[in-house]
Amino acid sequence: MVWLAGTIGLDAWGAMGERLAWDVSEPDGRPPTLVICELEPSITVGRLGSRFDVELTDEELSRERTPLRFIGRGGGAILHYPGQVHVALFARLTDLGLDPCDAGGLVERMETGLEEAVRRLRCPVARDSGRHGVFGRVGLLAAVGMAVRRGVSSHGAWLNVTPPPAAGRRVRTACGRPRDGAAMSSVEADVRRRVRLQDARSALVEQLVDAYAFPSCHVQSGFPLPLRSGGDSREVFRSVG
Repeated sequence: MVWLAGTIGLDAWGAMGERLAWDVSEPDGRPPTLVICELEPSITVGRLGSRFDVELTDEELSRERTPLRFIGRGGGAILHYPGQVHVALFARLTDLGLDPCDAGGLVERMETGLEEAVRRLRCPVARDSGRHGVFGRVGLLAAVGMAVRRGVSSHGAWLNVTPPPAAGRRVRTACGRPRDGAAMSSVEADVRRRVRLQDARSALVEQLVDAYAFPSCHVQSGFPLPLRSGGDSREVFRSVG
């Protein structure tokens, strides 16, 4: 199942991610679920990152209304902003044909899907076996930060399509090696032309579904879970493919 979820606030995303991870963990629960969305302006820091990777002061973050959160995923510090596409995979690893502890295989398939999606946007890519993420000619285009808990995957990756704001130059994203971090670039900066977000989303869906060998692909528009607390708990969506 693939959900095109639009823009989500950081707190709502955290609550929804926890619920999705729980739902797919049930024996008769959700099938593997891929969520494509954009996060509202914020900075998240994974297990490879630290506060030192964000050069912005607390006062600057407050003035820019950019919350900073430490979360339980892989990867480092990442600036989220309009023009960046977030992909998150919620699935039991066994449903993907992986060993329950094969986090390396999970990340490898994510990077393969990202790489092929970027190629579909006619952007050259480079891979480095010692570094996580997808690189273009001018820098890091896509960062990966996944988590595996009790054999269930959550979180995912972030593809910068349009150039990040100036603040992005002051956020260093870890790439896997000690003290190896970089400010993220973007697909548009690499190819020097406009790239539509809808084309990036379509390429990501197609290539990630292929990389993870989803048995079938049903694409829905909306949120896989209600974002408000209490009230009706039914899923509300409309089919788009």
